[in-house]
Amino acid sequence: MSMVDISSKPPVTRVARARGTIVLRSTTMEVIRKGEVKKGDVFETAKIAGMLAVKRAPELIPHCHPIPVESVKIEFKVHGNRIDVECEVKAHYKTGVEMEALTGVSVALLTIWDMVKYLEKDEHGQYPMTQIKDIEVLEKIKGE
Repeated sequence: MSMVDISSKPPVTRVARARGTIVLRSTTMEVIRKGEVKKGDVFETAKIAGMLAVKRAPELIPHCHPIPVESVKIEFKVHGNRIDVECEVKAHYKTGVEMEALTGVSVALLTIWDMVKYLEKDEHGQYPMTQIKDIEVLEKIKGE
């Protein structure tokens, strides 16, 4: 098994946008809104974690090429007891950046869960309501 050979491909502008959702208890969402989560600012921490994850995608995914990432944008949208995370990655390179965008979304969502898990557990230490779902690539652009 070997990595896909991209040596003959010309560098072009690459953009990918990915999105995913975390579902939380409404009581947890209220604590987030008030800025009272014990571990700190959920959105800023998740944003930083997602950006770091984008840059580390090749270390986590065996066939993912190291890419000179030029831009990472992570945004959050709150809808009731859901938080949507969107990650856009840009680079000028020989291969796409969709794996980086998916990794950024995934780690941002995991970071949110980690920061609020003490609020999500039931009396048995389980997470009956918490879900990460619908992680997908929204858009992939290959420019010139």
